[in-house]
Amino acid sequence: MIVFDLKCESHGHVFEAWFGSSADFEAQQARGLIACPMCGDGNVAKAVMAPAIGAKGNSRAPSVRDVPSEGPVMPAMSGVDQAKMQALVEALGQAQSKALEGSTWVGRGFAEQARAMHYGEQDRASIHGEVAPAEAKALIAEGVEVAPLPFPVIPPHAKN
Repeated sequence: MIVFDLKCESHGHVFEAWFGSSADFEAQQARGLIACPMCGDGNVAKAVMAPAIGAKGNSRAPSVRDVPSEGPVMPAMSGVDQAKMQALVEALGQAQSKALEGSTWVGRGFAEQARAMHYGEQDRASIHGEVAPAEAKALIAEGVEVAPLPFPVIPPHAKN
């Protein structure tokens, strides 16, 4: 696996993504499968990133993994109160969990079911699932009420 820093060319959003290889990144980009997680724009390219150079074996500095933690560790941020940011992330996670209570996972059938509910072909219900950014834009253009979730959802069949 390899991690790349990617940049949304239209809005300047920078994010990271994991790929099996550099060729996998190129193939997914060519097929239009990569999109900015902040705005959904598919105009994404590799961003300039610092090389990952390992320390000498006898001079290894302690890593985040060596430090016990009560929860997710937020990266150091200058000018931002880390405790407030951590509380905000936790509140978003709790709000998402609450919003998904009573919602049914429909996986990749999300767009089809959302349209069926919108056009009265199926009873309305709270659902969540997977949809490509281009398909999400198409749903919104049709007037189908959809919204992205702030955090990824683990499909029920993938949970331990």
